[in-house]
Amino acid sequence: MSRRHYDLPPFTALSAFEAAARHLSFKSAAQELSVTPGAVSHQIKALEGDLGTALFERQHRGVKLTPEGEALYGTLASAFDQVSRQLSNIRRIADDDSVTVGSTTAVAALWLSPAIIRFWREYPEISVHQITQDRPILNAREYDFFINYGKAAGVTLPHTPIFRDELVAVAATDLARDLTGSSLSQLARQRLIHLDGASPTWTKWSDWFQSLGYSESLAIGTKVTSYSVALQLARKGAGVALGWRRLIQPMLESKKLSIIEPYALAAPNQFHLVGLPDSEQSKGALALKQWLLKEAGAHTV
Repeated sequence: MSRRHYDLPPFTALSAFEAAARHLSFKSAAQELSVTPGAVSHQIKALEGDLGTALFERQHRGVKLTPEGEALYGTLASAFDQVSRQLSNIRRIADDDSVTVGSTTAVAALWLSPAIIRFWREYPEISVHQITQDRPILNAREYDFFINYGKAAGVTLPHTPIFRDELVAVAATDLARDLTGSSLSQLARQRLIHLDGASPTWTKWSDWFQSLGYSESLAIGTKVTSYSVALQLARKGAGVALGWRRLIQPMLESKKLSIIEPYALAAPNQFHLVGLPDSEQSKGALALKQWLLKEAGAHTV
């Protein structure tokens, strides 16, 4: 192989090796790089020839990294990650008027979107792109920041606390009035709306009752996978939902839902803004972050 500055092999060979090592598959690497498996194999053979050592053990069903391959992959993965982060920083600085923020669909609908609408009244020149998903966020660096309940698993970026919510039983106004003052045992026998979400960190009915000192069985009720659906069912009088008081405050104020008194539980975790340090954020991202923190402080439960 011809040598370049830093005495490195061609980037195409290193890129093909990194992708194949990450997938442990020449075929998957080829799909990612939009080339043929034969082209990936050719690049890796050339790299192995240049280094004078095998990087993969070819097996009947796939490939396995040799010790030398493991060492090279670890170095490349770390280096590529640093390059990716720096490129993201450069793009972010170059696009100060655009911010990408992530959250669950419930947080977006109930709290984030209304806050962003108020933000736009003061900062109309800043574009905010919202990405919602109810699964744990895997690639945190796709966002300027995202809102997470509790600490985001496997994410080492700074976490800025926004607020700690309070968990209450909620239902349609008439049903809530009838059930107010009920014992936990009586409440546990109601048609409970269970949220079977993707995130294990969200508090469930069983957690709520147990934290309040009730450990007996609960009504089977009904299961949903969307918090918005749970609230909609509760609004229509179809059961009792577990309400996050701050998130649903507008629904409480409009009497679309009412709290079944007197039980309330402080949420085990806080909501956080998760993203790069302020020194690496764009002006637009910093403006939105400070706005959301001000919103959270101003609208207390």
